[in-house]
Amino acid sequence: MSVSRANLADFVYFLAIARHQSFSKAGREVGISASALSHAIKALETRIGVRLLNRTTRSVTLTDAGERLHQVISAPMQEIDGAMEILNKFRDDPTGRIRLNILSDAADLLLGPVLPEFTERYPEIQIDLTVTNLIVDVIGEGHDAGIRYGGTVPEDMIAQRLSPDIRWVVAGTPDYLQRFGVPKHPDDLHNHRCLRIRLGSGVMYKWEFEKDEEKLEVAVPGTITIDETRVGLSLVRNGAGLMYAPEPAMRSLIDCGEVVTVLDDWASVAPGFHMYFSSHRQIPTGLRLLIDLIREIQPLGE
Repeated sequence: MSVSRANLADFVYFLAIARHQSFSKAGREVGISASALSHAIKALETRIGVRLLNRTTRSVTLTDAGERLHQVISAPMQEIDGAMEILNKFRDDPTGRIRLNILSDAADLLLGPVLPEFTERYPEIQIDLTVTNLIVDVIGEGHDAGIRYGGTVPEDMIAQRLSPDIRWVVAGTPDYLQRFGVPKHPDDLHNHRCLRIRLGSGVMYKWEFEKDEEKLEVAVPGTITIDETRVGLSLVRNGAGLMYAPEPAMRSLIDCGEVVTVLDDWASVAPGFHMYFSSHRQIPTGLRLLIDLIREIQPLGE
């Protein structure tokens, strides 16, 4: 006879009776009446063709077959109980591991200011980060979630906003601008050295601009192509050319005067960072806590 769902439930009832040697006490433990418990055990005995209990008006004891069954199933059922406790801990307590696939910009601007506080609050949660600008199947690669700019989140995912919209600016060093001039219009970029951007999909990115109702996309020239912001910041501060980047990433260089923004009246605003995950999965507790903390700290403002 194979093990059925009904048999597993009856085994739980049987073990409760064996512990208490009483239908009424066992019934209170498993949450059913003594009468229903008695019927369930009789049905089990009928299915397997073996009597498991000796019943008298005063006591309930195990038969030899019952003793043998008790010996065999006690340990496995305890292991199942232990497994359920572990699952409950993952559901209710801040433990476990979060696997995230994120843009390098998100690593620097969003998680850098947040994760130190997160690990202080929830030291039992492990964070596993994969930082890449390549477009990958986040869930298929074994990650719990991804973080991307809002406009690039896959359509079949559930997305939650983590930051406000972000302003994108063009900047260069004062020496570069003195040497090559200050562009007054996005079309002037065709006469400049620009750090071109290759997207995670492999496509060359056209710098985007907007002013009033006018929007432009410029395929800028340049001998250097980058695929992430950090290397671009090093290049622009050393005079390699003009760089197009999120203003928060450029902020420290702007504030100390190492670079100067240009075309400010043409700066565009794009969707901020979003976390996304499969709609077919429950959000792990740790991931939910991370989202809450990012929204609490607001590293990029409201």
